[in-house]
Formats: sequence, C-alpha cells, structure tokens
Amino acid sequence: MVKLKTTAMALMLGLAVSTSGVASERKSLPAPEGHPLSEILSGYEFRTDETKRVQDDDFENPAFLLLDRGAELWNTVDGAAGKSCASCHGDAAVSMKGVGASMPKWNKQRNMPITVERQINICREEQMQAKPWKWLKDQNMLGMTIFVKNQSRGMPMMPDMAPEMEAVRKKGEEIYYTRYGQLDLSCANCHEDYYGNYIRADMLSQGQINGFPTYRFKWSAVGSVHRRFKGCLDNIRANPFKPQGEEFTALEAYMSYRGQGLPLETPSVRN
Repeated sequence: MVKLKTTAMALMLGLAVSTSGVASERKSLPAPEGHPLSEILSGYEFRTDETKRVQDDDFENPAFLLLDRGAELWNTVDGAAGKSCASCHGDAAVSMKGVGASMPKWNKQRNMPITVERQINICREEQMQAKPWKWLKDQNMLGMTIFVKNQSRGMPMMPDMAPEMEAVRKKGEEIYYTRYGQLDLSCANCHEDYYGNYIRADMLSQGQINGFPTYRFKWSAVGSVHRRFKGCLDNIRANPFKPQGEEFTALEAYMSYRGQGLPLETPSVRN
C-alpha cells in the first residue's frame, strides 16, 4: 500500500520512476541479521563511471581543495589559548585514525551524542578559546571535517555501540520512517523502497552517508551530511530540522548504523 501510494504520488508530480538495468554490477555488503536491508550499498555504486573517476582521482576530486585547507588549519594557531589542533592531537594520521568512522559517538560528560563537527567546535571553544565555526557552509568547518574523516578513509563504518546510543538510533529510525511535508514522503520511500530506480534524471541510492562531506555537482560545492538532510526535507516541502540539532544528529547516528561496514570514502563525489 505504501509503495502504491508513493508511485501514484510520483506519477502525479511527473517524477518518472524507472528501473535501472545495472544492479547486478554493483558491489554490495551483506546486511547483518536484523538490518532493514538485504544488502548494503555505497552511493558510489549508483553513480556514473565519470563521477566515479572524478572521486577516485585525488587530483581531480574538487573536495581535495578543502582537505588541503583542513590540513593547514590543523597546524594553525587560533584563539586566546594560543593553540592549534596539533598542539593537543599531534599527527592527525595517528590521532584521528578511526575517529570519523565511529561518529556520532556518545559523550558521557555532556550526556549527548557528538558528531565530528560538534567535536571540532567543542575543541575550538574550550581548548583553543577560539570562535566556533558555522555548521553548514563554513569552508573552514567543511575543510576540517574532511581532513579529520579522511584519516579514516577506507576503514569500515563502525557505529558507536554504547548503550546510550541505542535510544539515539531509535529516534533516528523514527525520523527515517516518518512521512513529512506536503509530499507526504519519508526517507524510506526513496532510499529503501526505490533505490536503484530513476526519479527524473537522477538514480536513487540507499542514501548512505559514508562519503560525507561530499562534493555534489548539483551544488558545485562541498556539503555536509546535515546539509543533505536539509535538502531532502526541502525537496518534499517540509520544515527542516536544525543542523547539528537533536533530530539530525539522531538521523545521522541511525544512518551510520544502516551503513555499517561500508568503507569511509570522505571526500566523495556525487551528482
């Protein structure tokens, strides 16, 4: 019934839904017991050969300009404390290895889940006594996030299994399956029911987040996963949640669970 309703809505809106014939060529991971999907696929597997080529070439990948910026910022002293990131964390290749693959992570001191971006601003404000960066489009925040997560590139996504994170993921799951907006659609309607099919000229993926921050050709820019969440809600004419707020953080935690085992691709390239 849900699928019929979604298809009918798509047809009413003129969103052409068609099936791709290349599914057998995609590389997937078997989903663990209890997972909502039978297989786990990176968004990379749904992109064109040209898009894959751009991602795979570190010299062509536009997001590497921001990665270089993040590397420079890592060693840049900022704030009243006279510190840089390296002052506390040293060589990022050592201290940040595995960090991006396991966040959001439960922070006992704050009694809340922490994303990479939020941890960056915690360090800036409390350790460096520097001004926090803005969440969505701040080039410094994007650059540092890419730099930190890139230290885990190729490592499997490992969702934090702290007991407190179970409730966070449950909240994210509820958001994932809830219909929102004037189009009355949920995340699952596109990314679970119809992945591998075309809507307009774009092929739907499973919506996995193992490549964020990502360079999107549609944006002609790099964007964070919370920017992508906001864009999806905008597309279905719903009021988006706040970036780095409770709802988007919970959704990110749940999406990390859905993508468990996928190698981190940051920074990826998408359509």
